[in-house]
Amino acid sequence: MLQRFISFVEREHLFAQGQRVLLAVSGGRDSSVLCHLMHCAGYSFAIAHCNFNLRPGDCDRDEAFVRRLAEGYGVPVHVARFDTRTYAAERSLSIEEAARRLRYNYFDELMDTEGYAATATAHHRDDSIETFFINLLRGTGIAGLHGIPVRNGRVVRPLLGFGRGDIDDYVEENKLSYVEDCTNAELVYQRNRIRHQLIPLLRMLSPSFDATMKENIRRLSETEQVYRAMIEGVRARIVEPTRDGGCRMSLGELRGLRPLRTYLFELLQPYGFTPALCDAVAEALDKQSGKSFFSATHTLVKDREYLIVQPRDVEMRCLFLVEQSDVDGDGYGCDDSLPLTFDVVPMDGKMDLRVPAAEALFDYDAISFPLMLRHWQEGDRFRPFGMQGTRLVSDLFSALVLRCRMKER
Repeated sequence: MLQRFISFVEREHLFAQGQRVLLAVSGGRDSSVLCHLMHCAGYSFAIAHCNFNLRPGDCDRDEAFVRRLAEGYGVPVHVARFDTRTYAAERSLSIEEAARRLRYNYFDELMDTEGYAATATAHHRDDSIETFFINLLRGTGIAGLHGIPVRNGRVVRPLLGFGRGDIDDYVEENKLSYVEDCTNAELVYQRNRIRHQLIPLLRMLSPSFDATMKENIRRLSETEQVYRAMIEGVRARIVEPTRDGGCRMSLGELRGLRPLRTYLFELLQPYGFTPALCDAVAEALDKQSGKSFFSATHTLVKDREYLIVQPRDVEMRCLFLVEQSDVDGDGYGCDDSLPLTFDVVPMDGKMDLRVPAAEALFDYDAISFPLMLRHWQEGDRFRPFGMQGTRLVSDLFSALVLRCRMKER
């Protein structure tokens, strides 16, 4: 198994001899095997352990075991203790999700501060198959059906080429010590029900189950690469990012996409929109303007020609798009959300700057349509009439405030 391990690391370009790698070690069977293989292969590594304080007594036992393991291999050990339940409650997260975030945030911090080239976890092929079924049941779409990737950013999985049987045999051959997590047998967790109930049944129904799933996951992973390339091509064509962290999308372009709901989900998912929300957006495309949808982080407004997405902290009520066709007639009045009227007025070579306080004049030929009306944002600039260069809009506001105060005196 050692030579297969080295070949897998080299073939997948996970890390090289001389690079320092951080190993995520719980003290269980899988991570203990990873430590032994890294040591025997001659790779430079350190150990990171997370004590989530979820199992009284057991968590401290696991931490002590990992410290002894690091001492035995003569490598550095990093240990973090977390109040996982409080962290989860404050953020409305499940315990599993809270632990995952705490764990990977800690690994990122260690890589940044200690200079490790990568973090290696002990996920193996059976874990990847279990993840496939978890995501299948959650309905994550094709992106969740390729199992666990060999590399995800700076996180690598050098045991993904091996199954649980390989790891059990290696433990037995090398007489390795490890600690057993008692929760691994508890069927209250979905992953454990899949591991102990569903997968044994599938293996009984199909003796070639493991080989078939390995091939299925490989094909789905390659299919997703093709699928992702198509989605990103559409994104580049019709999604126009805005500087506030949002975007706008042409409704004309969107209406021509098929299947519409799939494209909408892929385009809106980065802004926190769920499949159900994307379905609701799709149903609203041919309805009246002004309809709003809210994800946890962003707001989407359907204008007449665009979908406009902005962060939730940006006020959306006064954001409106005006098309050129709207102002070329006898006058156009916005709806109640923006009580303005637009008229095109010929000047006949004359420019009368005496306009009522509630009106403003703009050079029609200098306006680019669609015209977006929104709140002022930090950094906005304007060119005062008769003056070269531009000034910050905030300077104008400051001057107006100063003028009002002077009048009060």
